Amino acid sequence: MSAQQPYSFFQSVERSFNKAAKFTKWEQGILEQIKACNSVYQMRFPVKRDNGTIEVIEAYRVQHSQHKSPCKGGIRFSDEVNQDEVMALASLMTYKCAIVNVPFGGGKGGIKINPKNYSVYELEKITRRYTSELVKKNFIGPGIDVPAPDYGTGEREMSWIVDTYSSLKPGEIDAAGCVTGKPVSQGGVRGRKGATGLGVFYGIREVCMMEDVMKKLGLSTGVKNKTVVVQGLGNVGYHSSKYFREGGAKVIALAEYEGAIMNPDGLNEEEVFQHRKTTGSILNFPGATNLANSSDALELECDILIPAALENVINGENAPRVKAKIVGEAANGPCTPEADEVFLKKGILCVPDMYLNAGGVTVSYFEWLKNLSHVRYGRLEKRFAENQNTELLQQIETLTGKTVNEKERKFILQGPDEIDLVQSGLEESMITATREIMAVWNSNPEIPDMRTAAYVSAINKVATSYAELGIFP
Repeated sequence: MSAQQPYSFFQSVERSFNKAAKFTKWEQGILEQIKACNSVYQMRFPVKRDNGTIEVIEAYRVQHSQHKSPCKGGIRFSDEVNQDEVMALASLMTYKCAIVNVPFGGGKGGIKINPKNYSVYELEKITRRYTSELVKKNFIGPGIDVPAPDYGTGEREMSWIVDTYSSLKPGEIDAAGCVTGKPVSQGGVRGRKGATGLGVFYGIREVCMMEDVMKKLGLSTGVKNKTVVVQGLGNVGYHSSKYFREGGAKVIALAEYEGAIMNPDGLNEEEVFQHRKTTGSILNFPGATNLANSSDALELECDILIPAALENVINGENAPRVKAKIVGEAANGPCTPEADEVFLKKGILCVPDMYLNAGGVTVSYFEWLKNLSHVRYGRLEKRFAENQNTELLQQIETLTGKTVNEKERKFILQGPDEIDLVQSGLEESMITATREIMAVWNSNPEIPDMRTAAYVSAINKVATSYAELGIFP
């Protein structure tokens, strides 16, 4: 962070924490413990490049809280990685997991490289060496600290991590649980890829089902027929668009860094994605109007705005021009504190990122449980459910004398597959978290916004865990 900036990222998180802490009953000592990063591991190790030169790599792993074990959080590859950023992201993971009732402490990792500047072989060497350094210091393991993909990493890197860990820990039966976000063939779980976008949809949908909230915003209940603008057509933006469209909403605009497109009749994210794949740009999509700047999409008239790209895209300068009734933070930190103040004055509901984009860690939790149980979701119950449903349907048809059509029959008879159970668990997690946050907000009229209410919910859960552990009298 530059010297001119008054607050670092970690200090900004602490500011939001302090803002919420005054609405809780906990004494200052407990609050200080919750805020603090318990362990920070900064490392440097050499890697031989393909051209024969030696490069020293800078990397980090932070364990923010062990109120629940293991710690959980992604590993990012970025030349912007620094200790302050990793500490901030680890602390946010603690609060995020608490809000959606996932029993992990917060963690985060980062390697200070631009992956585009390295060959696949070099990236593999860096990832495996990083893993071995974590193993040496006991900073990774299914019961200690469980990384996941983040910016610049994916299934490939997670495969390298689990392979390296397994080779260094021979005979450890739960080794696959040392990391999540793996390919399904390596112990991953179906539904992980679209989990964050689906979680965004479930969270916003639940907010839209709350009649009192919608009345204040001047909207009808439910997401059906609501207009949606999505910034970002990456994994999260794509899947958010998909689930909103399938849920009956109308995605009227999509934005990427090269610009934005708009169609009042609605856009299909897959068609736009394929157009971009072919032409290199979302612009000039058939039937859509081009917008000169990506940021223009943020200021369109709509019911729901989903920033799913970069941080700080809505700030004190452009927030007054935002016309959406609901802003759903699918990205990490897309709205600045100054934007929050503007939203408060304008009566715009901002659904905060620290809870709304928790779909990834929620499904990671399901993957971790799968790895510990050593059985695929649905394997035990699928056929039993199908046989039971078949018997029930036959009895109903015999008693009523009516026959169910083929489409309905197929739906009624099918037993749950892994992806069905994973998505059901995610839906339950997001609905429960939304209701808990709203209950906190409604319990105290002095809490200014949903972000503060989410922090209050997180603080209460983490503090209760510490109290129940007997650490504090």
